[in-house]
Amino acid sequence: MLHEVKFQSFNERDEVYGWIYVPAAEPKGIVQVIHGYGEHSRRYLHMIVKFLDAGFIVAADDHVGHGKTALENDTWGDWGDKGCHTMMEDEHKLKELVCEKYPNLPYFIFGHSMGSFIARDYISKYGDELAGVTLCGTSGVFPGLEESEKALEQAIADGKGKESDPAYTVQLMGWMCERCGEISIGNEWICADPYVQKDHALDPFDAFTKPTTNQSLLYFVQMFQVITGTNWAEKVPTALPIYNIGGDQDPVGQYGKGVYEVSNWLYDTGHKVETKLYSGYRHEIHNYNKIKDEVEAGIIAFMNKNL
Repeated sequence: MLHEVKFQSFNERDEVYGWIYVPAAEPKGIVQVIHGYGEHSRRYLHMIVKFLDAGFIVAADDHVGHGKTALENDTWGDWGDKGCHTMMEDEHKLKELVCEKYPNLPYFIFGHSMGSFIARDYISKYGDELAGVTLCGTSGVFPGLEESEKALEQAIADGKGKESDPAYTVQLMGWMCERCGEISIGNEWICADPYVQKDHALDPFDAFTKPTTNQSLLYFVQMFQVITGTNWAEKVPTALPIYNIGGDQDPVGQYGKGVYEVSNWLYDTGHKVETKLYSGYRHEIHNYNKIKDEVEAGIIAFMNKNL
């Protein structure tokens, strides 16, 4: 069974589009999939099917400025004017809608890339509502963040917040293909599989080729500020089970270093975290044919253990 839902965004402008996938079996729990920067939730269909087959209801939406939400609201790359918590609050609203339809089931979150940043923001405010969270492709202290923040703040002060200057994106993320060899598309850092790269680049629901406003990119940078260090980790409930996974050739996770930074912030503040790095793999470990079944099985095992 599939429900399509829509709800008012925290930004008070957009309607967010989401989906609730229900298995043809008695559900044992719910998992909410939170997608990353410049993509959309249907890129996770393989994972969604695996979760359904394992007996979980799956919820997912397209963030403001992304996917069907951006298409229907004509707001590609524009996240609104309500700040860096917008997507996190939208994910909580989706969670409330799902629980109205399917109450009293253990609730999990899976967040990849920017979705993991949103999940980290989420668990610092609403973590006591969850049975567990999986962080995938997350980041520690992101290189060049302070310089990008200052430049974007200046652009906004100059009245250019709703403009899109790709130079700021290059400044923030342009280094991420440094270990990828020959570059032809510019997204090679996501996965070594050229078919995944091409699919990502040509997807009409994907924002990869669409600009992000300077203001929204500043919100992206500011999202890091609120999820960094032990100051963030102290706000996360210590009883919340956390599974932190990534590839050790992922530049977002600083080639493993950033993934362990996040786990260590949590360990240092009394949390129990299970950390797993997949050796030789880049950002989207769930999109490699060789290991995606193993990655998904690990997430399912983590959720089953914490039902």
